[in-house]
Amino acid sequence: MTRWLSGQVRFVLLAFVLLGLAGSASAFKLPVSLFPRIDFPRVVVAVDAGDRPVEQMVSQVTRPIERALRTVPGVVSVRSTSSRGSAELSVNFAWGADMVAATLQAESAVNAVVPDLPPGARFEVRRMDPTVFPVLGLALVSQTRDPVELRDFAQLQLAPLLSSTPGVASVDVLGGQEKEYQVLADPARLQALGLSVEDLARVLSSNNVVVAAGRLEDRYRLYLVLTDNQLTGVDDIRKTVIQTGTRGVVELDDIAEVVVRQTPQWTRVTAQGQDAVLLNIRQTPDANSVGLVKEVRSRIAAFKAETPADVRIVTFYDQSQLVTAAAGSVRDAILLGALLAGLVLFVFLRSLRFMLIVALMLPAVLATTCIALALFGMTFNMMTLGGMAAAVGLVVDDAVVMLEHLMRRLQERRRGGTDGPGVLGSAAEMARPLIGSTLATILVFAPLAFLGGVTGGFFKALAITMSASLAISLVFALFVAPLLAEKWVRDRDVEQAERAGNLLERFGGRYESLMARILGRPGRLALVVGTALLLVGGLAYTRVGSGFMPKMDEGGFILDYYAAPGASLTETDRLLRQVEAILQATPDVESYSRRTGLQLGGGLSEANEGDFFVRLKAKGRRPIEVVTADVRSKIEATVPGLTVETAQLMEDLIGDLTAVPQPIEVKLLGADEAALKAASPVVTEAIGKIRGVVEVDGGLRVAGDAVVITVDRPAAALEGLDPEAVTRQLQLLVGGNVIGRIQEGEKLVGVRVWTDGTLRDRVRALEGLPLRAPDGHTLPLSRVATLTIAPGQPQITRENLQPLVAVTARLDNRDLGSAMREVQRTVSSLALPSGVRVEYGGLYAEQQKSFRDLAVVFVSALVLVGLLFLYLFRGWAAAASIVVTLLLSASSVFVGLWITGTELNISAMMGLTMVIGIVAELGVFYLAELPSDRRAEANMLIAAGRARLRPILMSALIAILALSPLALGLGEGSAMQKPLAIAIITGLIAGVPLILIFCPALLARLSTPLREARR
Repeated sequence: MTRWLSGQVRFVLLAFVLLGLAGSASAFKLPVSLFPRIDFPRVVVAVDAGDRPVEQMVSQVTRPIERALRTVPGVVSVRSTSSRGSAELSVNFAWGADMVAATLQAESAVNAVVPDLPPGARFEVRRMDPTVFPVLGLALVSQTRDPVELRDFAQLQLAPLLSSTPGVASVDVLGGQEKEYQVLADPARLQALGLSVEDLARVLSSNNVVVAAGRLEDRYRLYLVLTDNQLTGVDDIRKTVIQTGTRGVVELDDIAEVVVRQTPQWTRVTAQGQDAVLLNIRQTPDANSVGLVKEVRSRIAAFKAETPADVRIVTFYDQSQLVTAAAGSVRDAILLGALLAGLVLFVFLRSLRFMLIVALMLPAVLATTCIALALFGMTFNMMTLGGMAAAVGLVVDDAVVMLEHLMRRLQERRRGGTDGPGVLGSAAEMARPLIGSTLATILVFAPLAFLGGVTGGFFKALAITMSASLAISLVFALFVAPLLAEKWVRDRDVEQAERAGNLLERFGGRYESLMARILGRPGRLALVVGTALLLVGGLAYTRVGSGFMPKMDEGGFILDYYAAPGASLTETDRLLRQVEAILQATPDVESYSRRTGLQLGGGLSEANEGDFFVRLKAKGRRPIEVVTADVRSKIEATVPGLTVETAQLMEDLIGDLTAVPQPIEVKLLGADEAALKAASPVVTEAIGKIRGVVEVDGGLRVAGDAVVITVDRPAAALEGLDPEAVTRQLQLLVGGNVIGRIQEGEKLVGVRVWTDGTLRDRVRALEGLPLRAPDGHTLPLSRVATLTIAPGQPQITRENLQPLVAVTARLDNRDLGSAMREVQRTVSSLALPSGVRVEYGGLYAEQQKSFRDLAVVFVSALVLVGLLFLYLFRGWAAAASIVVTLLLSASSVFVGLWITGTELNISAMMGLTMVIGIVAELGVFYLAELPSDRRAEANMLIAAGRARLRPILMSALIAILALSPLALGLGEGSAMQKPLAIAIITGLIAGVPLILIFCPALLARLSTPLREARR
């Protein structure tokens, strides 16, 4: 290595510069997104079959589609929710499945049963990925413009403008109103002319046609012959001839009123207390979120001259802000890490030139890492950026260890007055320890390649980022740092390091004295320390709460709501105006948007439910948990009849993507639906009494009441009617019928044949609806039918072809693990009806799966590191002593989590696993100083610890200081890595004395002739 490196100085330094420049260029081109690219194994099938009872929907639509979807290869489970005329089926596949192929197969399976479904049934199949939530949400509000004009502006001008933005998958327009021509028939006049509403609809439809009659060739030209009888507007509709005869010409205007109104709406959208139109801008999976949002805002600014002066475009959600804040936090962590590493170097070595070398290598390593991310097809996201921030200390560590070793050799040569190895020769001595230490850390990440689920999807990105950073750091430390040191280090630097080492010399002397006493009876220390740490760690483990994802302050939250079953859109809107008043009076709220009958991420919704997205102020506000608890308590106290649930966007998004949106889900399964419905309130009441369990939902969602019209067949037959004829006329009289559309510029305006609202504005008014018999006489509906009010029909949920009632709840100031243990104890003590089976889902089920997977990763990492030490040092004693030391360091992590009040979640579990690699790295540095004959004499162990005291302290101190900003939660987006940072810092604080004191004692005990493993 020495000979090659001395002959390739220019090549190595030029490659170093070019890699840094190329990496910097790659950093500006990498896509930016909130999450890593994860193929969530879920497909949703949404079905619309008009208006029909729930039981009929299940038997005629949901069950056939369920059976078809179960035949798709790779399906793990199918859950369905059926409501009146609509259904949503969630199809879950195994993690790692080809979701493009799975989506196509699911669509093909549903297509195969379409002929067996009721006529007019439509379905949509969509993959669930992070792009189902908008990357940018805009609200259009106006004080003067009516909802039709506002929607037309959004639909016809703004949406096409923004849809052409690179990276935009779709622009969904919600809210506003659509224009419609309504023909309100007068039943008395129709009766006088012997006509019915059906006759009126048929005549209008036949008068609104454009048909190609054929082609005609005349004098070298080809003509298309069109019969254009299209209606053109209100006047044209009014002049439509309905009847001719002895009474003369009867035009539509004679028997009906033609008005321009808005289409019937069963949804409502508001923003900042005003009716609004929302634009949800969704990105493609490979889009750059930050660049896309900037381009959209640029286009809106350029379009300002064409935007009506009375229309305001406000942002109610911007996902790129969180990513940008996270990138800023990483930038700050890098700068702070470099500064702290430089300070540590200066304190221990007093060399400004060494500080400069580290200051050059850190950004170069991270820039080169961007090349690796680009090669792996990755993006800048919460996990890759967090991986870079967490890797800062480890990246600096390689360079610091190399520079410290070079300084130690220079000091020895100066003291001894001998030539000794030069800088490059000394660097070659560190090749084996550096490679071994880096492998020890990278090997920890290897089992993550086989990890699935949310944990694997998220932390694979972090693992790849950190592994790439460490590998690049190793190369730079081996080849670049020695060359720069050889060029820049002077005798004065060595003299300053000598003066800086006086304090460490005194500390080293005390270390030698301590170790001399300890190694006199090493077994006693090993037993006492090991037992004490295991007991304290075990106690802390029982006291640490557990969760799933780290809690983050995302600057906004989702507020889902449900009004009383059967509540009308108007009544629900009245209640929600009170909620809006609460939000407007909350000083922490910046803006909000509201959807009623709709959801931000799509999904099955009735007119009495929907959600808010609440955006909080960036600065000068309370923590988001306090704000949500305050809002929720005010709503519960002042808005009776409204049930609310709150969740931050990331929690809600991950829940929707994995089909487990609530932390707690008690699944009641069984063949007897009546028993399930009876068990639900029992479970709901019981778990609602548990401390910290809030927003309990019994899972019995009622769609609303129904007016059931039952035709008396004999009575109808006497009038010359049958149930089908009665139903056909009722559809026109009650709901109206769009018989055609009129072209107006770029849009089509419907023409609806209907009746005046006074004939159908009350349930009892329906009894008087006039029906026309085939012989021309009219009769009221009450003569041939009876009207009854059917109580609300509950939505029917099924899982894997069996009925399901899911009781769900969220948590307030309580960890998931302890709450679920109490929920399980409570539910198991209940006397539920026979035939009811209980299972547990929700985020708790995902947490348990993730913990099991991460436990396997932890054990695998420990085994791999043990094998590495066995290979590097060729002795059972060395490998066993390190493995025990690593276990004790890991147990101390629980103490750190307990002291800081941090939950054991997937981030903390990842940090626990990383402790194995990082502490093992320190172990490599220590054991590399021992002679290769495997016999660990006391003087050799003390000498090794004395020699490696400075680099181990420097490495640990730099890593701890570099991770401190993440551990303290400084900067937005750092909360995801906060538990990880706390776990690593705690492991290092315990790991340093364990490596320097406990490990030598255990090694001395295991290396005795009776215990030493022979070759």
